[in-house]
Amino acid sequence: MPSEPYASQKIAKLTPIDGVFRKLDALATPVAARTIALARAEHLVLAGDVRLAATSPARAIALQDGHAVSSKDVTDAGPYTPMAAKTAWIEAGEVLPDGFDAVLAPDAVSESGEVTEPAAPGEGVWPQAADGEANSLLSQAGEQLRAIDIAVLESLGVKEVSVRVPKIALVAVRKDQQPLLSLFSRMIAASGGEVASAASLDAALDDESADAVIVLGGSGMGRSDKSVTTLARKGRVEIHGFALKPGETAALGAMAGAKRVRPVLIVPGRFDAALAVFALLGLRLIAKLSGHARYIVQMPITLSRKLASQVGIAEFVPLARTGKSEAEPVATGTLPLSALARSDGWLMVPAESEGYPEGSRVEMRFLP
Repeated sequence: MPSEPYASQKIAKLTPIDGVFRKLDALATPVAARTIALARAEHLVLAGDVRLAATSPARAIALQDGHAVSSKDVTDAGPYTPMAAKTAWIEAGEVLPDGFDAVLAPDAVSESGEVTEPAAPGEGVWPQAADGEANSLLSQAGEQLRAIDIAVLESLGVKEVSVRVPKIALVAVRKDQQPLLSLFSRMIAASGGEVASAASLDAALDDESADAVIVLGGSGMGRSDKSVTTLARKGRVEIHGFALKPGETAALGAMAGAKRVRPVLIVPGRFDAALAVFALLGLRLIAKLSGHARYIVQMPITLSRKLASQVGIAEFVPLARTGKSEAEPVATGTLPLSALARSDGWLMVPAESEGYPEGSRVEMRFLP
């Protein structure tokens, strides 16, 4: 049911980011799983474990072209002590014949058929079950499938996987926001979501086939800003005003549907604020809907100069690499596009922090 009338888009207070996280996590529950062909599952998040159907390889195979031998028959073989022994020519990838446990190089057998090199048990051989025993774990639920994962699973005979693919209704309230709209679309797809572009804010909020709605723009207190009041009229507003710089005017709410509650995230229209809110909360929303267990990718890095921050509000700060393991803040507060263009990643400064002195070790997250 719609919430009580939302008189205006005036922000009464800023909600700490931890509080926004808790509310978002409560609203965003994993979507239903579905089974799809493995070949179409790149970037998607597994809804269930993937296990090996049968022992692989079922029998030992040759790692190289050469001569299959029994190692115990050629223990003393050498260039000056050639030995007559039973051998069989084998190609790389072929199953080792019964009675053999090693593969020697092609020139290890003379033209007369004598073995001129010793062999250790298992030499030149990929053993039975080297890739895994039957029912061994290959990939875990909550992991996002990479291109390498697809190739490995295909090689091991996996044909289908169970995944969660949240459908995100994405809409911009102004026509001049195509660059951000395109960026968010790519970020949603790269995070394992499916984008459903909406023609209008009302259409996005009414789309019950979507699992969540992300609205770009209209979150402020200007005369033309109506995204929050529209959400209040059609659904409910949980939070308006995040203690996040940039991104203070963002809002979070929900639309009730016949099947489930759909979280609604409204990000500011200004580029830097939109990026900050989407990077911190939009990606978290998609991860919660898809069940992605480890969606944050970051690396430890040393600040090459001091970073000052305002206590009481979390801050999104872009960083630029200045060395192999060093980075510097390129801007704070309102972020120029030129600063974002020079950035390699970003740092979230907690609300309780005054910043970091030069030489501090911090965790840098990567920009898309």
